[in-house]
Amino acid sequence: MSDTIHRLIEQYGLVAAFAGSLAEGETAAILCGFFVHQGVFAPWQAFTAVFLGAFGGDALFFLCGRRFADTAFVGRLRQRPGFDRAFGLMQRHPALYVIGNRYVYGFRLLGGVAAGLSSIPALKFVVLNAVSAFIWTVLFVGIGYLFGLGAEQILGAALHSHQRLLVGLAIGVAAGLAGWLASRHFSRRAGRC
Repeated sequence: MSDTIHRLIEQYGLVAAFAGSLAEGETAAILCGFFVHQGVFAPWQAFTAVFLGAFGGDALFFLCGRRFADTAFVGRLRQRPGFDRAFGLMQRHPALYVIGNRYVYGFRLLGGVAAGLSSIPALKFVVLNAVSAFIWTVLFVGIGYLFGLGAEQILGAALHSHQRLLVGLAIGVAAGLAGWLASRHFSRRAGRC
């Protein structure tokens, strides 16, 4: 069974990393970096998949805010806790907001829509989004790569492929759980403001 899962990761892992990076994609990027260290993906493949997902996700959210402001979907997002604060920050500090928004877990979707609803020029958003996605990709794929180094130091260099898979999945579960807990914490905190 572990051989089947390993083949699935080799065949579809980059597609999953791209899809996972479209929204809150830290876990996907970290796993992708881990599998780079394990030799499953080439570094350029992992970087490209994660970067395109991160860039494309925020561009899609921006487009939703810019072109579909009157839809029920955007209307529901505008009612979420923290949206007014995000929009205010976007209006006051557009460049800093576009670059930094993706690092606030749980607000990436809201941030892209807030940027689309703001007066920031589309070209400026695209350039800032590309810079932010580049930095984010290097950071989180790099963290995954470092997890791979750490696992190798702790468990030894002679990990079998199924052991690598289990370590990678454990990293993914831990990162996903940490992100979920952070999202709950910040959502509750934003609700109190």
